[in-house]
Order: sequence, then structure tokens, then C-alpha cells
Amino acid sequence: MKSEKLIIITLPDFFDGEADIINKLFANGIQHLHLRKPEATKEQLASWIEKIETDFRSRIVLHDHHDLAFEYGLGGIHLNSRNPKLLREGWGGSISRSCHSIAEVEACQGDYDYVFLSPIFDSISKQGYRAAFSKEELADAKTSGILSRNVYALGGVTFDNLKEVEQLGFYGAALLGGFWETYSNSPV
Repeated sequence: MKSEKLIIITLPDFFDGEADIINKLFANGIQHLHLRKPEATKEQLASWIEKIETDFRSRIVLHDHHDLAFEYGLGGIHLNSRNPKLLREGWGGSISRSCHSIAEVEACQGDYDYVFLSPIFDSISKQGYRAAFSKEELADAKTSGILSRNVYALGGVTFDNLKEVEQLGFYGAALLGGFWETYSNSPV
């Protein structure tokens, strides 16, 4: 899968050296990063963003404290159960959303730049979060055109199953546990 079809999602907690790793990832070609720190304060996120090289900030999509996206020139805003609506007019970057059913993806077609559908496989980062879709359901969604150019697979996605993600008909893949588990074993 091409790198522009991959999205990396940060771990939910901060860790030492994280911003350095993210800057290296961007320097090495990662195009999209979702900054997802659900328990973080606005000040903590601002401090983290300030550690990212200015030229790379437009590649970051923010999950919480969306005003920071305006303030720091980030590339996108992600809507989720914590933040279901864009609360500020005039946003010019991308808008994405998390979906947890094929019907939800179908209802969102055309309203967002892209959506995540999850969980596709058993989650790596969330214990007990099992795959929610059969291969037959996903094949039907592909045939129906629901898994179009703007649907990314999320949940249990690893470098080893990217080919399967493509075969299932997804445009791209979002990696969280599958990336960070691999990353911790091999340097950028």
C-alpha cells in the first residue's frame, strides 16, 4: 500500500521522545498523522504540537480541542463520539470521522473528506475489541461501492495485513497498535 494511503494514529498517552519520533516519521515520508490523546488537556496538546516542525504540521489531523487546528495550521479535524460536530465555522482543512457500521459509512458518504471504519480486525491496542464485520459484509460493501476512495480500515491493521485491507476494497488503512508495536521493535 502506498504511503499516502496510510494514516498513523498516535498512542493515547504521551511518552518521552514522541515528538522526535513523529518529526522523523514525517521527514521519512509519512503523509498523515492523527493526533489522538483523548485525556489530554488543550495545553498539553499545544505543547506537543509546538515540538513538531512547522513544515510538518499541515499533515496532522486533530481529534480533540479543535481550536488548536486553527491556531497551529494543522491539516485536519477528526470528529468522533467525544467531538461529534465541528463547532467553528471557516475551517478549510480536511474533516474526517470515525464510523462503526457500514450503514454509518454509507450515511456519511460525501459529508467528509474520509472516514474510518472499525474494527476491521481484532484490535491490538484495545483488549477485547473484536472485529465487527464478516468478510462477506465487507465484500458486499465493496461491491456496493460503499468502501470507496474515502474509507480507511482501522482496528487491528498491521503491516502484515495491508494487502488484505486493499483486497477488501478499502482506499487506505489507519494504523495505531500495529504501527507502534512494530515501531518499538525497529527504529525509523
